[in-house]
Amino acid sequence: MSKEKFVLAYSGGLDTSIIISWLKENYDCEVIAVCADVGQGKETEGLEERAIRSGASKIYIEDLRDEYVKDYIFPTVKAGAVYEGKYLLGTSHARPIIAKRLVEIALKEGATTICHGATGKGNDQVRFELTIKALAPQLKIIAPWRIWDIKSREDAVDYAEAHGIEIPVTKKDLYSRDRNIWHISHEGMDLEDPANEPQLDNLLKLSVSPEKAPDEPTYVTIGFEKGVPVSLDGEVMEPVALVEKLNALGGANGVGIADICEDRLVGMKSRGVYETPGGTILYYAHEELEYLCLDRDTQAFKRQAAIKFAELVYDGKWFTPLREALSAFVDSTQETVTGEVRVKLYKGQVSSAGAKSKYSLYNEQIASFGDSKELYSHKDAEGFINLFGLPLKVRALMKQNNE
Repeated sequence: MSKEKFVLAYSGGLDTSIIISWLKENYDCEVIAVCADVGQGKETEGLEERAIRSGASKIYIEDLRDEYVKDYIFPTVKAGAVYEGKYLLGTSHARPIIAKRLVEIALKEGATTICHGATGKGNDQVRFELTIKALAPQLKIIAPWRIWDIKSREDAVDYAEAHGIEIPVTKKDLYSRDRNIWHISHEGMDLEDPANEPQLDNLLKLSVSPEKAPDEPTYVTIGFEKGVPVSLDGEVMEPVALVEKLNALGGANGVGIADICEDRLVGMKSRGVYETPGGTILYYAHEELEYLCLDRDTQAFKRQAAIKFAELVYDGKWFTPLREALSAFVDSTQETVTGEVRVKLYKGQVSSAGAKSKYSLYNEQIASFGDSKELYSHKDAEGFINLFGLPLKVRALMKQNNE
C-alpha cells in the first residue's frame, strides 16, 4: 500500500525544517513540501535540495508574487486597512494566498492532510486553517507545535542537531522573522520585553534607521488608477517591480519602521518590530489622493469600514462573505481615485509634496478667499448656522427656563 500523502507549508526555516523528519517519524507518511514565494528573496535559494535532504519526497516552489501584490496587497491598501493603527498586515494577507496554494497542490497530489509550522500561540495557525476550511473542508490539518514535545526554539535547534537537519539559525540569533515582498517582521529575544528599545542597527533588514538616513530628502511621484498604484515618476511599472522600488526608496530613507505591542487574535499581546518601507509610502500617498477625490461622507464611512477590513485580514477571514462585500464597497469608492501624488521621504517620515487628479473635488474658485459669490455667498452661512445650531439653542433655552 502507498503511504498517505501530507502537504507541508515549507519555508526552509527552523520549524518547517524539523517538521519533515518529525512527520515521517510519527505518521509514516510521504511529505510533499510546498514553498510559496511571496517575495522572500534569497530565502528560497537552495530550498529544493534542503527539503529533499530533510526527507521530503517532492517540493513545489511556487512564484506567487504577482498574484499576492495584485489580489491581496493592493485591495488592502485601497481599503486603507491598518491593524491597531500601526500594522500594515504584511504577514496577515500573505497567509491566505499561501494556504490557497497548499490546498490546490494537496488536491492535485491526492493528499489527505495539510501541515503547517505555525505555533499554538500565534495568529498564523488561524489564518492557515480558516483558509483550508473555507476552500477544502475535507482535508485534515496537523499543527505540530500544538502536539509535539518541543517547547521552544532552543528545543527545536536541539532536535535539528540531534537528527542532522540543516537549519538557517543558531541559538545566538533566534529572532522569529517573516519576510515577503511587502515587509519583514521581527519578534522574540530582547523584543519580548516591551521596555527594551529595539536595537535597529542589528535588527533591520530592509531599512536603515532614521538617524542613518540621508540628510537630503528624496521625492517620488506615484500614479494611481482607480486606487491602484501603476507608476513611479511617470514610468508605468508592474506591481511587483513597483513595490520593490518603493521598498528600496523607503528603506534607504528609514521609512516604515513600526514598533508595536499588538493584540493577537488568540488573546495575548505580542511585541514586534515591522519594516514596511514601500507599503508605508503607498498607504500615505493613496490617502492623500482620497482627500482630493472622495466626498466627506464616503471618506468617513470608508474609515470605519477600514477598521473592520483590517480585523478580518488579521483574523484570517480573507475568504469570507463580509471581506468580499467590503472589497466590493471599496472598489466602488475607488472609481475616481485616479491621479498623481508627490511625496517627500526624509529621515523616517513621509510627507505630502502635492497631489493632482482630474476627479479632484477641490474647487479653487469656491475655496479661495477671493470673490466666489456665483458659487458660494458668505451670506448663506448665516442661515446654515442658524439651522445647524437650532438644537443647541433650543436646549439652552430649556435650561434657562428651568433655572
